[in-house]
Amino acid sequence: MEQQNLSSTVTEFVLLGLTQNAELKQCLFVVFFIVYLTTWLGNFTIITTVITSHRLHIPMYFLLANLAFLDVSDSSVNAPKLLLGLLSQCRTISFNECILQMFFFHFIASAMVVVLVVMAADRYIAIYKPLRYLTIMNHGVCTGLVAGAWLGGLAHSAVQIALILQLPFCGPNFLDNFYCDTPQVIKLACKDIYLVELLMVSNSGMLVIVIFIILLISYIIIFVKIKTHVTDGKHKALSTCGSQITVVCLQFIPCIFIYARPFWKLPMDKLLSIIYTVITPMLNPMIYTLRNDEMKKAIRKLISRILSSGKKL
Repeated sequence: MEQQNLSSTVTEFVLLGLTQNAELKQCLFVVFFIVYLTTWLGNFTIITTVITSHRLHIPMYFLLANLAFLDVSDSSVNAPKLLLGLLSQCRTISFNECILQMFFFHFIASAMVVVLVVMAADRYIAIYKPLRYLTIMNHGVCTGLVAGAWLGGLAHSAVQIALILQLPFCGPNFLDNFYCDTPQVIKLACKDIYLVELLMVSNSGMLVIVIFIILLISYIIIFVKIKTHVTDGKHKALSTCGSQITVVCLQFIPCIFIYARPFWKLPMDKLLSIIYTVITPMLNPMIYTLRNDEMKKAIRKLISRILSSGKKL
């Protein structure tokens, strides 16, 4: 009973943020505000282009639009709290809000990991089974795979939060970061967390490493197939796969450094967190649009239609 009473004493956490220097905070606010707006603009442009362009109504772009939606959602979980902390002196976050932030962050990030796996499978089928590609990757299959990604993310996040909610928190309540995440929060528990750390590393870190290795092997196999057997559209296929593997590396490498080790603190943790939660969602649409001629053409047509409609008004 005494431990339960102590655990209820922590009602909020204090986020120490990126820096305490007032001038640096103002500069960082401007930078990250531009990054956040660019994330929304870039990903929203991809989603709108895929929806409005009939030529892009194929599985690859359907999955790309879903990835763009996940990027916007992922960025919106943590970036607003980061911007608020840089703009004001408000550094606290309630216990319940902290739990919700961790839940949605891991929910969306896990769904994104599964979507990246599905995108690799999509390219594999397109290269190895080109004549049956649209039959195998039909609309129903694609929708089912995306729904499975969301359900997988939900299950993963639920396990993470269930483990945390069983821990007692009686102080201290300072988190040396700009958002709530499982490694920092678990360290504040008022009990031995060795077993919980082991479960978390197994549930997140080792799983991410295994998936990352599988994806790298898959893309190596796809590249070999393109180089040796594909003649028509070789450049386009290489460009598409190159874009996807770049996004995979941006998504997985920071994640591996953060979650695939016992939760001791390293100086580079904050930088990796910024890359993982703020920068990567902005870079993903840029990587795909800059390396995809069909997407660039569709975006230019969409902009032309918008401008012509504006002139008529």
